[in-house]
Amino acid sequence: MSTEQTPGFEDLLDANQRFAQTFDLAGFDGVARAGVAIVTCMDSRIDPLRMLGLRAGDAKIFRNPGGRVTPQALEALVLGVHLLGVERVLVIPHTRCAMSSASEEDLRRRVGESAGLDASWQRFSVVTDQVDALRQDVAAVRTHPLVGERALVGGFVYDVDTGLLTQHV
Repeated sequence: MSTEQTPGFEDLLDANQRFAQTFDLAGFDGVARAGVAIVTCMDSRIDPLRMLGLRAGDAKIFRNPGGRVTPQALEALVLGVHLLGVERVLVIPHTRCAMSSASEEDLRRRVGESAGLDASWQRFSVVTDQVDALRQDVAAVRTHPLVGERALVGGFVYDVDTGLLTQHV
């Protein structure tokens, strides 16, 4: 493994050095101690553990744009349920999400402008009805043959302005 450092990451590597000085998860087996898995958005306003009163090691977290239950999220949930102690699954999109407030065309245009390239070919998983999409995602987890009744599954929307969750499914 190379020990070369790419310029531009020094602040983060310095922070990691400070983090490692009090690191207390060594030897942890990776099982979700609270039996929780969370599928949520990549939005940096979301702190999945703190919003549920959890700590590092308590939950498995899968993040993607819009907090959707994609094939990759289902893969993570199957592994979580069967190998990592997951007993409860929370699917949590959020208010004011770009994936539910912009159109596919708008995102392609904005990304294309930022990149200086044609982005009309790029697919984005825009959501036109967030609650309906949440219901579909929860149903996909609940009916998955390898998850199904092995875990409780709920669908919630996180309010980025209040920090509150509202259960919809």
